[in-house]
Amino acid sequence: MGEGEWFSAFCTELTIGTDKRGSIASRTGRIVGQLNHDLRDLDSKISNRFYAGSYGRNTAIPSVSDVDVIYELPAALYARFGGHNGNGQSALLALVRNCILNTYPSSAVTGDGQVVAIHFTDGIRFEVLPAFYNTAGAYTFADSNGGGRWRECKPRQELDAFSQRNAACNANLVRLCRMVRAWRDRNDVDMSGMLIDTLAYQFIATWEHRDKSYVYYDYLTRDFFQYLAGLDLNKAYWQAPGSGSYVNRGAAFQHKARSAELRAREAIAFQAANHNWSARQKYRDIYGTFFPE
Repeated sequence: MGEGEWFSAFCTELTIGTDKRGSIASRTGRIVGQLNHDLRDLDSKISNRFYAGSYGRNTAIPSVSDVDVIYELPAALYARFGGHNGNGQSALLALVRNCILNTYPSSAVTGDGQVVAIHFTDGIRFEVLPAFYNTAGAYTFADSNGGGRWRECKPRQELDAFSQRNAACNANLVRLCRMVRAWRDRNDVDMSGMLIDTLAYQFIATWEHRDKSYVYYDYLTRDFFQYLAGLDLNKAYWQAPGSGSYVNRGAAFQHKARSAELRAREAIAFQAANHNWSARQKYRDIYGTFFPE
């Protein structure tokens, strides 16, 4: 088994299984079905919603604990809550929360500033962003913090930009994002999924092997972590693809990225010397037990 087969097996392990996807789809259907029933008098479990975040970009891995759902609200509600006496944004979130409680009465359902969050006992947290589609092609959503205000986001533009670049890169962008999540989890790196995907999106645009196969994933590992390690330590944010929204950095990640780069270089040297077991152990140091032993 060569490095191409190692990375193919690794990436297969990083895909979310059918049981978990089925559970997420079932829960989404119950939530959306109730919202459509209560707010639109509509019998549908799939209309007026789409996934955003890592799950929507298809970059989540089996350890995923957050599922982001955009629910498109009827336009009439904007006039109702926009002219509300007091914090209309908080009142709107309370309405959506109460609708969801109609189908999940025993779950922890909270209004969390901008989203309604549903916490399930298996550790999965759904975040539902109720939003209005606006004339600019973006979404207007309620922020109940600080007395309440309306804000705007562009989730479809983010999804479209990411999908287009992934298609242009032989699906290597999505796989890279999943691999980096495995590294993050294995090495306790303070990086959000949005930051991982933003940096991978920027990196792969000019990576010389971006259209190649798994055979080049040893170089992909080395080159991406070299790229991460070389980023400015003083840079506090990047801009998300498609929307340009700010993606903030947590703690500095460059030192751990440099360590991963050096391990990748050792692995490549082991491969060249036909010490395949030693090479795989280096990759497991980087990525954890998802990588084949």
